[in-house]
Amino acid sequence: MKPVAFDLIQPASLQEALTALQAPDARPIAGGQSLGAMLNLRLSRPARLVAIGHLPDLNGTSEDAESITIGAAVTHAAIADGRTPDLLDGILARIAEGIAYRAVRNRGTIGGSLCHADPAADWPTTLTALGAWALIAGPNGTRALHLPAFLTGAFRVALAADEVLTAIRIPKPTASARFAYEKACRKPGEFAHAMAAILLDGATRRGVIGATGGPPILLADATEAAADAALAASGLDAIARHMQMVTFRRTLQRAEAGA
Repeated sequence: MKPVAFDLIQPASLQEALTALQAPDARPIAGGQSLGAMLNLRLSRPARLVAIGHLPDLNGTSEDAESITIGAAVTHAAIADGRTPDLLDGILARIAEGIAYRAVRNRGTIGGSLCHADPAADWPTTLTALGAWALIAGPNGTRALHLPAFLTGAFRVALAADEVLTAIRIPKPTASARFAYEKACRKPGEFAHAMAAILLDGATRRGVIGATGGPPILLADATEAAADAALAASGLDAIARHMQMVTFRRTLQRAEAGA
């Protein structure tokens, strides 16, 4: 199939993009790896697409003593190839390398993945575990949201129609921190049927369970008991809960072992 007719706007600046998004039935597009398919299937029928992937304000990266910031339009491939700042021994590059296939990584963006908010995508789960913040720009200025507040549900985020996710800010773990991530897929490149990410850093024992059909499940204390209780309340069937617990247990063992 092909998408219905739409107007394509290519703004020269972020401010022009924000102005264009104030028009009725307008949507932003960066890499288009999720929205493109939805357009072709006519699951999404916007009257106007506003291209933002080329904007400098969304493509920069920066690093200071406390955090790294990655522009929302930075591609998975750029992260996987080490062209952006990273954490510890290359956490982000390893996550990005496991996303889909190279052709998708070349076009897909970290911000697009978060805004699409697919429960089985890699970035929502891993960045929530890392304590990341979503940096947002809109007609009334800028704001920052902790990812658990940004990711409100399956394919839903706390982003107004005339706002744009501009960057993701990720606090730096300490040098002694341990992080582990696991996902269960039928074959490489597919979306996961179960996933977990765990950060152990001093008093912090943050765990996240993804691919549950809803927003990532955040565990303030990453223990098997906490995971079991959260999954029992999730509404998943017995087989899905078992897959999630096996994945969580493996992730916790790897994190505690420093693997």
